[in-house]
Amino acid sequence: MPTDPQAVALFLFAHQDDEFGVFQTIEDCRRQGWRVVCAYLTHGARGSAERRNQESRRVLATLGVADADIVFAGDALGIVDASLPRHLATAGAWLAPWLAAWSEDPAAELRLLCAPAWEGGHHDHDALHFLAVQTAAGLGLGALLRQYALYHAHRCPGPLFRVLSPLAANGPVESTPVPWRARLRHLRLCLCYPSQRITWIGLFPFVLAHAVLRGRQALQPAAPARLAQRPHPGPLYYENRRFYSWEQLQADMAGYLRGAAPSPPAPPAR
Repeated sequence: MPTDPQAVALFLFAHQDDEFGVFQTIEDCRRQGWRVVCAYLTHGARGSAERRNQESRRVLATLGVADADIVFAGDALGIVDASLPRHLATAGAWLAPWLAAWSEDPAAELRLLCAPAWEGGHHDHDALHFLAVQTAAGLGLGALLRQYALYHAHRCPGPLFRVLSPLAANGPVESTPVPWRARLRHLRLCLCYPSQRITWIGLFPFVLAHAVLRGRQALQPAAPARLAQRPHPGPLYYENRRFYSWEQLQADMAGYLRGAAPSPPAPPAR
C-alpha cells in the first residue's frame, strides 16, 4: 500500500480546445507536482476528430500534461461534437466508473475536478457540467468540483458574447492572477488550433482583451441546485445561434434522471 499517494487533478472537456479556459490552472497543478489527467467527451465532426485530438495533445504537452494522461472518451463512445445532450446516458455510464476509479485508487489522491461552467454558451458545455455535478455528487466528490467559464451571452446584444467571464449566479469566484509571461504564452497556444480557425477568429479578440485587461484565472464551485435554474436571464448563446434550446436541454437532463437506458459504454480509459 503506498504511503504517499500522488496528487491528481482531473479536467473534463467537451471539445478539443476547451482547455483554453484552464491553461493557468493546469500549469499551476503541474508546477505543484500534481498529475493532470484530461478527458474529452466528444469528438470532431466531418472527419476532423484525429486532427483536433493532435492539436489538443500538442497544447497539453506544452502545459506539461503527459500524453498517456489524455483520454478521448468521445471517440470511443461515438459522441460527435454538438450532440452530447442527446447522449447523456452513454457519457454518464462512462464518466461514473472513470471518476470512481480515480477516487478509489490508493496510489492517487484526487485533489481537483474541473468541468465547464453552467453558463449557456454551448449546449455541450452545459451538458457536461450537468453530468459532472450529478456524478461528483453521487460519488461524494462535490467539494472537489470546480467550474471554469468559457463563453456566454449574458447581457450581450445580438450575436456578441463574453469570454472567460464567470457568472455571479454560479457562486464565489476563486481568482488567480496570471503573470504577463504566462498570458503571452497562453495567447500563443490559442493559435494552435488550425482546424478550428473559424471559431477562433471569433474567440481570439475577446481572449486577447481578457489577457490584457484582466489576466486572471477564475474557478467557481458547482452546486446541484443550479441545474434547475436557467444559466442566466435572457437568450442563451446556443439559443441565439439556434444550435439548441433550454427546453431541449431540460428534457435531456430529465430523461437522464429518469434513468434512460444507456448505450453500452466503452471500458473506462486510465
